[in-house]
Amino acid sequence: MSYDAVVVGAGHNGLAAAVHLAAKGWKVAVVEAKAEAGGAVKTRELTVAGFRHDVAAMNLSMFAGSAFFAEYKDALTAHGLAFVPAADCFATVFRDDTFLGVSSDLEKTSAGIAALSSADAVAWRAMLAEFGSDAPHIFGLLGAPMPSLAAAKVVWKAWRQKGTGWLYDTLRLLFASPRDFLDARFKHVKLKTMMAAWGLHLDFPPDVAGGALFPYLESMASQAFGMVIGKGGADTIITAMTSLLTAKGGELILNAPVESIRVSGGRATGVALADGRILEAQKAVIANIHLKILFGRLVAADEARADFDRKVGQFRAGPGTMMIHLALEDLPDWRAGEALKRFAYVHVAPDLEMMSRVYAEAAAGLLPTEPVLVVGQPTAIDPTRAPEGKHVLWVQVRVLPAEFHGDAAGEITARNWDDAKEAYAERALDIIERYAPGLRSKVLGRAIFSPTDLERENPNLIGGDNLSGSHHLDQNFIFRPVAGYSRYATPVKSLYMCGASTWPGAGTGAGSGFMLAKMLSRR
Repeated sequence: MSYDAVVVGAGHNGLAAAVHLAAKGWKVAVVEAKAEAGGAVKTRELTVAGFRHDVAAMNLSMFAGSAFFAEYKDALTAHGLAFVPAADCFATVFRDDTFLGVSSDLEKTSAGIAALSSADAVAWRAMLAEFGSDAPHIFGLLGAPMPSLAAAKVVWKAWRQKGTGWLYDTLRLLFASPRDFLDARFKHVKLKTMMAAWGLHLDFPPDVAGGALFPYLESMASQAFGMVIGKGGADTIITAMTSLLTAKGGELILNAPVESIRVSGGRATGVALADGRILEAQKAVIANIHLKILFGRLVAADEARADFDRKVGQFRAGPGTMMIHLALEDLPDWRAGEALKRFAYVHVAPDLEMMSRVYAEAAAGLLPTEPVLVVGQPTAIDPTRAPEGKHVLWVQVRVLPAEFHGDAAGEITARNWDDAKEAYAERALDIIERYAPGLRSKVLGRAIFSPTDLERENPNLIGGDNLSGSHHLDQNFIFRPVAGYSRYATPVKSLYMCGASTWPGAGTGAGSGFMLAKMLSRR
């Protein structure tokens, strides 16, 4: 079978690339090893029948704000895509049983901040006003290949409109640690703590350079635009994309593990499937998979690219993650107040010190004593995901070591995740119980994915790293994934990369797949 392009991996970036190329007249096939498309964006009944859980990704705000969605919004909506907005976006609970949150209602957010510091409420509004004029330039840069003429044009336009001082300030933002950025703008530690929690959604504790951007963008975007999740589950984007792909003549081939990428004369010519089938690619093979899988397993070694392969081997994973999914009789009864039941996310990350400590413990190969918890309450926003009156809870446990040699608390004696996951999940639930007593009495069913389980579920999540590689400065921007190869090409002609291990990195924004497809189709 022959195609213009074969896409390996039916995650959202691969599907975005395939949809766009098919829309431009290319004959495209997407091959997926698993029985369902989606990669890290899947929704299943993991616990009890009728309770739908997002296996990994839950927040679809990046997708809703993406260039891909802007171009295909009407078509995707026609194929069933639907979002549910969350007016109360995220909050952090503190050890004194109070909370601070961000809602799309500026007056509501500002009142909460003002109760802590009137000066900080003024500074928050000032930051939001600056974001309104800065966002087009920042998102324009994040939505351009790196490096590229398009990126240069974004910088040029920003310089013409905002001046040299703005460029310096933006560079400082890109290089700053969360703590330094927040200390320079706010006074109250609770506000700084609430914003800094977003750094650990990537792999940035408070004092690591380059970590300020994500807390800034997530906080301001939630304030300016709110947050969205998928109606019925995050897989609404996958269902719509696969339907649109087939409508445009593309093929989706499931249960089709790739045995190898076929290379002849230094050029990728297609893929060989594990069942013996050969899919020829006349123009491109697009690998929407982790680069260590691509060049560690699927592409034969070649002395001519020894330096590139060495750098691939040095590509670092981000920290591991555990997922705990609960089917509940009711939402948690948060000590900090009934209002917390309305928030899409509740961060259990009560101070900057514990964020630094958990990262240091995980980096040292220890099970953290007090991990950061991201508690998602999707049924507070979208009740269709559970039977009437019931709820699901989505708990992301961060940050964890892929492998460990001890427990920082000295309690868990197991030394691998298969043996330790139940005990460690209990530690995480104990933490939630401190802030929401009685949670366990509401549980109807649960499913736990350790870092090892997440990699089994999706081999691209190496060591449970849902980032597909650290986002520290030496692995971001023009250095992602390898210096000199940030524009999706590889040393093998006609073989291209996309996905979270490439620029602009992790998230549901479909940026790499869409940008690559536009580069290949030249439109």
